[in-house]
Amino acid sequence: MSDNVRVGAIPSLPMALAPLLLTVALLMTQFFVFGDFTPHIPLACGILICAFFARLRGIPWTRMEASMLKVIKLGLPAILILLAVGMLIGTWILAGTVPTLIYYGINLVSPGWFLVATCLISSLISLAVGTSWGTVGTVGLALMGIGHGLGIPVYLTAGALVSGAFFGDKMSPLSDTTNLTPAVCETDLWTHIKSMMATTVPAMTLALLAYAWLGAGYADQLIDVGGIDTLRRTLAEHFTLSWITLIPPVVVISLSMARFPPFPTIFGGAALGGVIAILLQGSDVQAVFDVMQNGYVADTGSAAMDTLLSKGGAMSMTWVVTLTLFALGFTGMLEAYGTIDAIMLHLAKLMRGRFSMVLTSSVTTASVGTVVGDVYTTLVLPGRLLHGQYQQLGYRTSVLSRTIEDNGTLLSPLIPWNMGGSFVAATTGVPTLLYAPFAFACWLSPLFGLLWALLGRFVPRETTTADGAADVGRMSSSPGGAVRAGVT
Repeated sequence: MSDNVRVGAIPSLPMALAPLLLTVALLMTQFFVFGDFTPHIPLACGILICAFFARLRGIPWTRMEASMLKVIKLGLPAILILLAVGMLIGTWILAGTVPTLIYYGINLVSPGWFLVATCLISSLISLAVGTSWGTVGTVGLALMGIGHGLGIPVYLTAGALVSGAFFGDKMSPLSDTTNLTPAVCETDLWTHIKSMMATTVPAMTLALLAYAWLGAGYADQLIDVGGIDTLRRTLAEHFTLSWITLIPPVVVISLSMARFPPFPTIFGGAALGGVIAILLQGSDVQAVFDVMQNGYVADTGSAAMDTLLSKGGAMSMTWVVTLTLFALGFTGMLEAYGTIDAIMLHLAKLMRGRFSMVLTSSVTTASVGTVVGDVYTTLVLPGRLLHGQYQQLGYRTSVLSRTIEDNGTLLSPLIPWNMGGSFVAATTGVPTLLYAPFAFACWLSPLFGLLWALLGRFVPRETTTADGAADVGRMSSSPGGAVRAGVT
C-alpha cells in the first residue's frame, strides 16, 4: 500500500476495480479465446492500465515506480530460490541422483500402494527440506519416473506428489512461506504451525485414504516387466548408479534441518551435484556450468526417458521468474492507485462474525492468488491488511495465518498461471488442470478451515486485558482502521 495514499483519497470501489477487471479480462480473453495462457503480457498491459488510472488521480510516476519496486522486493527471495532449484535439478540429473532414485525405486513400490507412498515420501522430504519446489524438482522427478514404469497415470502421480510436497512445505518450520505468514500476521511460528494442524492433518488423512482407494484399482494390474527392464537398462547404460549419487540430497536435508537459509542450502546442493558429476559421471566443469545454466538434455534413445530427464537449469525458470516480476509489479501499481485500500475497506464491513471472518479471509487470499499469481504477495497482503480486523473481532491472528496458508500456499499449485502451478506443470510436464482434482490435500484443507469456522471449532479467541482490547478497538474502529494498520 502506498504510504501517501490515505483513506480520503481512496477511489470509489467501481473506479478502484476498473484496472483490475480490465486486466483480468485480458487474461481470460487470452485463455478462452486464443486457447493459450501465458499471463506475462496481459499483466504487463495491466501495469500500463493501472498507470493510466493513477495519472488520472494525479499520482506521479515516481510514486508508482516506488510502489512497484517495494512489492517486487518481496518476491526477490522466491526468485533466488527458484533459480537455485533450477540449477539443482540439472546437476542432480547429471550427477545420477535422480536416475539412481528411479532405478532402485521402481522395485520398492507396488502399483497398489504407489500413490500413498508418493504422497508420504514427498511430504517427508518437503517437511525436512522446507521447499515444495525442491521436492517436486528432485524427488518428484524420480517418483514421476517410477509411476511411469508402474503404469500409473501421470495426473494421479502428480496429484499425490503435489499434495505431499506442498503439505510438507506448509508445515515445515524451515519453509520461507511458513515463516513469512505468521510474521505478517503478527503471531509466532510455532503457534502458527499448531493452528495449521487443525486443517492440514484431517485433509492429509482423507487424501491418503483417497490415494489408497485409487491405488487399489491398479493393484492387480500387470506390470510391464519388459518396459521396466528396458527403463532400468537405459538408466544403467547412461549413468553410473551408486549410493554416492545420494550424498547431495542427504546434505541438503541435513543443512535444512540445521536451519541453514534455503538459498545457500539449495545452491550448495546444486554445486555438490556438479562435483559428483565430475568425479563419478566423467563430466567436466564446462558441462556442469552448462547444465546449471541451460539444464540437462537427455539422449538415451528412449523418448519417454528423454522427456523425463531433460530438465533443469537456471534458464528453465525464466518463465516463472518473469511471471513473478510482472505479477508483483502489477500488484505494486494496484497499491499505488488505491485498489487494494478500496477493496479492503469494503471487505472489513463483511467481517462481522466468526464464519464471515474466515470466509472473507479465504476468498480474499484465493482471489489475490488467482489474480496476482505470486504466492508471496498472496501471503503478505491479506496478512497485513486483515490482521487488524481479527484483533478487533477478538480472534487470534493465528487463525488468519492458518487461513492464508490454506488458501495461499496450498492453492498455489492448483492455479495454472500462479507461480506454484506454473512451476509444477513445467517441472513434471503435467498440465495443472489435469492433476489439480487429484491433489486432494491442497483443496481439502481450506474446506476444513471453513467447516471449523462454521462449527466454532479450532477458532480460538484472543485473551487480552481490558485495556489491551480497548487499544485494539481504537486502532481498528475508524473507517479503514484495519487498512491503516496493515502494510507500511
